[in-house]
Amino acid sequence: MSRRLAAEFIGTFWLVLGGCGAAVLAAGVPTVGIGYAGVALAFGLTVVTGAYALGHISGAHFNPAVSFGLYAAGRFPAKDLVPYMVAQVVGGIAAGAVLYVIASGVTGFSSTAGFAANGYGDHSPQGFSMIAGALSEIVMTFMFLIVILGATAPGAPAGFAPLAIGLALTLIHLVSIPVTNTSVNPARSTAVALFQGGWAIEQLWLFWVAPLIGAGLAGVVQRWLSATK
Repeated sequence: MSRRLAAEFIGTFWLVLGGCGAAVLAAGVPTVGIGYAGVALAFGLTVVTGAYALGHISGAHFNPAVSFGLYAAGRFPAKDLVPYMVAQVVGGIAAGAVLYVIASGVTGFSSTAGFAANGYGDHSPQGFSMIAGALSEIVMTFMFLIVILGATAPGAPAGFAPLAIGLALTLIHLVSIPVTNTSVNPARSTAVALFQGGWAIEQLWLFWVAPLIGAGLAGVVQRWLSATK
């Protein structure tokens, strides 16, 4: 278990550092910034590379919603759920701290400007409402778990699950960055909200509740889809 939790810590650290780091450090650079598409790809690449590197140790969840969805689908034991979630959140916060120190190395940086935090209403990148943000997070997390559960099911093409999962996360970000800055991962949201320090903490509840609802629904649906009788 200690090795599995360490793998979840490292994988979530990599996801937050790579994805949120791309958003904070590279997305808005004038003329050469990577923009929404680059940030979406960065999140997808962290999952692909992290899953290939660490999936054989811990299953490469890197996300409390993924662990919960696997539990709801009957593919992850209840006794491991809280330890996995704690390791993921702590790994994300560690990455947020590293990113904060790096970002602070340039004059004029302030985490209060956003720091890749998730938000709705006035804090949505394009001003989407709380209802729109909640629906987006529920549906996108639902589809993310449907892909994960299907790609890792017995009989799925061997060795290709990380690619499918990473591409799904990229697509999810391409669609929903304008709505909430895309969470679908409570650990990712918590990691940067703590350093933003204001509105992001106040709105953080949504980015726990909505992804867990979406993941739980996906687990139930996948059980039904996979039933043999």
